Amino acid sequence: MMIITALLVLAVIILVHEWGHFIACRSAGIEVQEFSIGFGPKLLSYKGRADQSDEELAGKTEYSLRLFPIGGFVRMAGSEPDDLDNPAGFNQASPWQRIKVLAAGPLMNFVLAIVIFIFAFTVIGIPQPVNVPELGEVVPGKPAAKAGLQPGDRVISIDGQKVSTWDEMVGIIQKTPAGKTLELVINREGQPQTVTVKPEYNKSTKTSVLGVTATLSYEKMGLWEGIKLGFINTYTTTILMLQGLVQLITGAVSADSLAGPVGITRMIGEAAQGGLIYLLNFTALLSINLGVINLLPFPALDGSRIVFTGLELVRGRPIEAERENFIHLIGFVVLLGLIILITFNDILNIAKGG
Repeated sequence: MMIITALLVLAVIILVHEWGHFIACRSAGIEVQEFSIGFGPKLLSYKGRADQSDEELAGKTEYSLRLFPIGGFVRMAGSEPDDLDNPAGFNQASPWQRIKVLAAGPLMNFVLAIVIFIFAFTVIGIPQPVNVPELGEVVPGKPAAKAGLQPGDRVISIDGQKVSTWDEMVGIIQKTPAGKTLELVINREGQPQTVTVKPEYNKSTKTSVLGVTATLSYEKMGLWEGIKLGFINTYTTTILMLQGLVQLITGAVSADSLAGPVGITRMIGEAAQGGLIYLLNFTALLSINLGVINLLPFPALDGSRIVFTGLELVRGRPIEAERENFIHLIGFVVLLGLIILITFNDILNIAKGG
């Protein structure tokens, strides 16, 4: 289920990104020969039919789903050596039209994030912890789960000390000495029960924990407030990602913090376990991440192609196609190598329990 959820999330993000390129191509009169989700061998394909609104371009696009759904592409006319003179090709469009097409993909990822945030804030609501000693989530494998505690259990007392709020309960547990067993009296479906549990000592926080979260209530925002928060969250998340990239380049943050397809799949699964609101927020974060990464001036990415097109505007003539394509090819190989290395690191971390 985790893998299916991750594939659906990634498919939506990639679909929106490529759709941005696609609609920009259509508006610029550039022929799209293939709209693909994924790489590798084709699994499914469909040839669009021409319609009266766009007889020249509609019907020429093949829509395909490929074996490895970790990316996607829009193959435009004029991208092959024997098709460079195609009047409907990408390379025959004006520099500004090409920049619009290249920027449209990342831009749609930011738009998707804004829409997700607005939906989450106005339809689902912002989760707020309720200050009652009632268990929300019980984390698998942690002391509470091992002791048989369940979501919805209300803690009445700990070692004979009555608790009436979540803060009181957490305070007692956190101060528990390492290795000490606690006796909890709980109310489960109207029936009192006694449970013994040995808290786990957290070295990073230097406190004892059970592995539980508070019950949550969801506070829905008004539409206008939700729209404002959608834009604000997208902006602040983008700034934080840019700051993180700078820290990564300068060495302030270890490269071990990077996640590849395996790590992202695992994080999507963990977000889904927290509920729809967490899955939506993580999807928005991934969409922003894809938008930011693609705008970087690294060969093979949209940002690099925008830079080359900008240089064409400054120089008044394009850079030789063979030279630019060779640079993008090198960039693609480097990116592929990075993905393989990061994926290997993901697998090692999982094997080590990280």
